[in-house]
Amino acid sequence: MPRIAEELQKLLPGVGRYTAGAIASISYGQATGVVDGNVIRVLCRLRCIGANSGSPAVADKLWDLANHLVDPERPGDFNQAMMELGATVCTPKKPRCTECPLQSQCRAYEKVEADLTSAAANLTNRNPDPKSAAGDIEECDLAHGSCTLCLPSSDHWDRSLGVTNFPRKSAKKASRVEQTLTCVWQRRGQEEEPEYLLVQRPSSGLLAGMWEFPSMLLENKLTEKDGGLALGNYLQEVTGHVVPLNKLQYVGEVVHIFSHIHQTYLVYFLSTSRIEAVTINEELSECPASRWVSRNQFLEAAVSTAMKKILKLCERNNSSSNSTPGKRKRDGSVLQPPGRRIKIETENQRSIQSFFKPTNRK
Repeated sequence: MPRIAEELQKLLPGVGRYTAGAIASISYGQATGVVDGNVIRVLCRLRCIGANSGSPAVADKLWDLANHLVDPERPGDFNQAMMELGATVCTPKKPRCTECPLQSQCRAYEKVEADLTSAAANLTNRNPDPKSAAGDIEECDLAHGSCTLCLPSSDHWDRSLGVTNFPRKSAKKASRVEQTLTCVWQRRGQEEEPEYLLVQRPSSGLLAGMWEFPSMLLENKLTEKDGGLALGNYLQEVTGHVVPLNKLQYVGEVVHIFSHIHQTYLVYFLSTSRIEAVTINEELSECPASRWVSRNQFLEAAVSTAMKKILKLCERNNSSSNSTPGKRKRDGSVLQPPGRRIKIETENQRSIQSFFKPTNRK
């Protein structure tokens, strides 16, 4: 197990700069800082950093500050104290400045006090002391028009906000709107238990390497019929098997919000017989990125929350279809209830303890 932040970040997939710094300082005593949302807020107020806290220049400055300030004797305790200070005292909206142990060193608080002194002087027609005005961060190149850390000239100081003028964030971008066709393909496995077809996502990009029901992103909106045709063609490409389109049933929509994507899944359901399932299984044996799983295996697999929502929608639809007789067409076949937009609540996230089993000691 690596013991310094640089090696932790380099050698362990998924471990970023913050996680590496936290592990190295708390577990192994390395004198390295950490920067999370709470620490960003504390440092930006301490040093009056008013530029966008998400910009590369500000991020680098914050990491430099964190590494410079960390206590070399007790780095883990110091880092945890900085995070706790931001979480409980130097909070986003209602900071408790009168209780803050760093009040005397906080340039944002100094700026607020100077602003109040100036306002009081104006009310009493006295000239404010020019020395009382607190500027932004001391290593400031604003006089040369090149400061990347101070409040932008277009972003004025808001007296009503006080220290919560810091930190500043860029305006949040609107989520990208996408639609995806998804097929829950079910077959009967051994002992007649339902099994579902999963395919693996690409090794890079959104949800990289995770498993999902066969899905295809739509470039343009399609009707229910055209969506079924497009999905049938895609399933044929994935499995090498002609899909019985007459069995492809539209179920409804599932909406899932990613951090930057508003995703709507148009969900179809396909149930095949045991004979068809055997044929499909033979076709899939040469396709390592596809597999059939039982329901329990699905819940244990690396699938996204969106896929669990989709399965729940199909199970709910099948349950209502079996319990409520549908209307009959003239040819005697049953007309299934129309698909509908529905919000599905997912199962509770599994705790980390559930992944570990106690050792049976002899």
